[in-house]
Amino acid sequence: MITTANRLESVQEYYFSRKLREVRQMLAEGKPVINMGIGSPDLAPDASVIEAMHKAMFDDKAHEYQSYQGLPELRKGMADFYQNHFGVSLDSNTEILPLMGSKEGIMHISLAFLNEGDEVLIPNPGYPTYASVTELVQAKAVFYDLVADNNWQPDFEKLEQQDLSKVKLMWVSYPHMPTGANGTLELFEKLVAFGRKHHILIVNDNPYSFVLNKNPLSILQVDGAKEVALELNSLSKTYNMAGWRVGMVMGNPRLIDAVLKVKSNMDSGMFYGIQKGAIEALKLGTDWFEKQNEIYTKRRNLIFQLAEKLKCTFDKNSVGLFVWAKLPEGIASSEAFIDNVLLEKNIFITPGTIFGSNGEGYIRFSLCVTEAKIEEAIARF
Repeated sequence: MITTANRLESVQEYYFSRKLREVRQMLAEGKPVINMGIGSPDLAPDASVIEAMHKAMFDDKAHEYQSYQGLPELRKGMADFYQNHFGVSLDSNTEILPLMGSKEGIMHISLAFLNEGDEVLIPNPGYPTYASVTELVQAKAVFYDLVADNNWQPDFEKLEQQDLSKVKLMWVSYPHMPTGANGTLELFEKLVAFGRKHHILIVNDNPYSFVLNKNPLSILQVDGAKEVALELNSLSKTYNMAGWRVGMVMGNPRLIDAVLKVKSNMDSGMFYGIQKGAIEALKLGTDWFEKQNEIYTKRRNLIFQLAEKLKCTFDKNSVGLFVWAKLPEGIASSEAFIDNVLLEKNIFITPGTIFGSNGEGYIRFSLCVTEAKIEEAIARF
């Protein structure tokens, strides 16, 4: 009998992979399920992006293996994007590495910097992949608390009281997923100082900066950040290109080279046409974000109404692609609550517990649902 690797004992199937099978089965049975769980943009990329990809199909080199580092003009576009929107200067040849989605980067970074037994600081609540990838590479997940009373930011005094001698890497994500709490330059300065003091690599996962956010920030705006920090970003949410799988990691050449060493042994470069489309997307101006955010604002206002129907409370100043809502007092289990809503109202909402124990008592709504569907959901209550 063929057995699986021991590392698989440390992780479970991704929650959404399992839960969406249940949703698909309900749909197959004719039940009108409205999916408010997944943050997969339902809007299309700009027409110029699709046209650029279409034209690229007829280029001589369109169907060849591509460079592990992507096209030079793609890296240049990414550098221009950071300069124009964050005021961050990056060398497109040495400080940027295109990725097939930023989720790929979580694994590559972990393989590049973590040895067995190294410890990793992971936010609770936070993106579940940080913990699962940490376990897969046989490092140790050490969770740090984020709570509403501290605006979902790390408690540095509490962190300083811990034994940090084995900590090699710290995951942060601002704007924060799932809560929508925004970052600040002051927070990023504290993170950079913390990383420098304890020789910890700080990685900011930053895919939500331009969704309902009037103040986009990058950790790389902090003086000296490149010494101890990497930043992941993505075109998935910013330009409605989730299925295209275009992301990037930015940092100093030594850190980027380490990630490239892993990446170059795991894939053969991003498809040419997708790169050409991404180049065009990165040229879009602020009017693109304004147009998208008009749509998301209308949807979010409706989600607020739905959350109020469920007697939830929420922060109207949060940013990003979700609404993080606190359940009313007396509800013992977020998962039991959303399962009941799914069964009785055929609406799928994400329970906060999949993001960590501090997510208990919360649920998360996605804005990747049409206004008509949200209005229908409201009507079901």
